[in-house]
Amino acid sequence: MSGTPVSHAQHPPHGHPNNTAPSTQNVDRASTASHPPTEKPDPTTYPSHGAQGGLAAANASGPAELSSLKVNLRSALRQFPDFPLPGILFEDIMPIFADHAHFTNLMRALELQVAAAFNTTVGEKSGIDVVVGLESRGFLFGPTLALRLGAGFVPVRKQGKLPGKCVTEGYQKEYGTDYFQVQEGSIKPGQKVIIVDDIIATGKS
Repeated sequence: MSGTPVSHAQHPPHGHPNNTAPSTQNVDRASTASHPPTEKPDPTTYPSHGAQGGLAAANASGPAELSSLKVNLRSALRQFPDFPLPGILFEDIMPIFADHAHFTNLMRALELQVAAAFNTTVGEKSGIDVVVGLESRGFLFGPTLALRLGAGFVPVRKQGKLPGKCVTEGYQKEYGTDYFQVQEGSIKPGQKVIIVDDIIATGKS
């Protein structure tokens, strides 16, 4: 395995304006962020019905600003080839949180994304009641985003980590079944909820 990070300058993500070279990755090489398989487009850039209507409702610079922010945030990522397993190019998001400007840009981008999806305007109450963050990187994004949206935050944790009565849901991983739990009553019937995590890719959650 390789433990040496590859800088953005050395290896900008494919599709970035600074990367005009052909892909050096195997066509079936797994990815965790800016190298999604062709059959599974990047969910942050793939248009949805909600986004098409919502972008018009954001301020006039919304779509262009969001596109610019995504390029900026991608440039902050570090790539670790063959981590945690051979053939995987791991996208390290931690440099975003280590830099105030990048973290601010991340929150702004998420606000714009939510506004586009729910046909609201950034800065106004979104209509989102609860932001759910999945253990554990969802805890990095979720609370700050919830504050920005005027919503509450509810953590979803691995089994056995939360006190009191919990609602449990199982999911399949490559080596067996794992379980998520949320405290009973933390989300009320009829509340509007969004779920945040770092990357929905290889974890199968």
